[in-house]
Amino acid sequence: MIKIGITGQAGFVGTHLYNTLGLFPVEFQRIDFQKEYFADENKLNEFVAQCNVIVHLAAMNRHNDPQVIYDTNIGLVQKLIKALEVTSSKAHVLFSSSTQEERDNLYGKSKKEGRELMMYWAEKAGGKFTGMIIPNVFGPFGHPNYNSVVATFCHKLSHNDTPTIEVDGDMKLIYVGELVDAILSEIRRGESKSEIVIPHTSEFKVSQLLSLLETYKEQYQDNGVIPTINTAFELNLFNTFRCYMDIKNHFPVKFVKHTDPRGSFVEIIRLGVGGQVSFSTTVPGITRGNHYHTRKIERFAVIKGKALIQLRRIGTDEVLDFYLDGAEPAYVDMPIWYAHNIKNIGEEILYTNFWINEFYDPNDPDTYFENV
Repeated sequence: MIKIGITGQAGFVGTHLYNTLGLFPVEFQRIDFQKEYFADENKLNEFVAQCNVIVHLAAMNRHNDPQVIYDTNIGLVQKLIKALEVTSSKAHVLFSSSTQEERDNLYGKSKKEGRELMMYWAEKAGGKFTGMIIPNVFGPFGHPNYNSVVATFCHKLSHNDTPTIEVDGDMKLIYVGELVDAILSEIRRGESKSEIVIPHTSEFKVSQLLSLLETYKEQYQDNGVIPTINTAFELNLFNTFRCYMDIKNHFPVKFVKHTDPRGSFVEIIRLGVGGQVSFSTTVPGITRGNHYHTRKIERFAVIKGKALIQLRRIGTDEVLDFYLDGAEPAYVDMPIWYAHNIKNIGEEILYTNFWINEFYDPNDPDTYFENV
């Protein structure tokens, strides 16, 4: 088993990498890291001594004073190298650098010089080192006005604010899940590479990104329509947008119920993609689900009976409770990386419709069991 520690574990990429490693408990053991370790030599040494692999993601990206960014990032590298030397570590260190290395700014300079310092340590100490040059990363749970313009646009649109474009340049992007896959490939390969360029997987102008996100806001958030999704990039961007919504207060969304002397009619979903629709009955007191997805789009629609739908983002403790009643049919959509379940809390059989955007594949189910 490979013991892996992540500096910057609580950050944007670190959170996704940490959670994904948890999907492979037989292959990887996660060594916990807290940012306070950089202020305590003993704790940092103890952390380093436990690791076969260290992914160094901790860094400052933005500050009003560029010199603070440079000093902070170089300082973190120096502290990590000192811990590696004190513990005589031979760990495989993977270093997260940036395509800004070649730009004339102190952030790029800090990443390039930090990579070179780590490379020198590996050569001197007989450790392994992989220096990763990474393009712009986007995905769920990034911090607006810090991690990426995608995060900023998603947050503003989903909270009914108006984004602005400062420079309509071309952006070379990689989805955070794709970056994590690339990091795992390097860990499994276990080879030293002083410089490896992680290729971008999509390229768009800033205005094109904003236009797509505005479509998702209008169709999905405002009208409940699953938009047309033509590419993996569009699926990743749509799932990113969904995670910035005020999920706690947006759901459950009540359906429009049409009633006449014959009975009632409720439209469950409008969608620009295919997928699979299922129907279930659940007896009182029974809970279904308790799993999460990393890419699938899913809707639970209660049409008869009383239900409690619960959501909890992986790695957090807050549980969102949604109470639905078939007397007023409603739905809740499941964001990716949220454990979810549905329980019959009534005294009669619960009737639920389920829609998911792809057919069930037992060889690739994208379904990971975890209690809410």
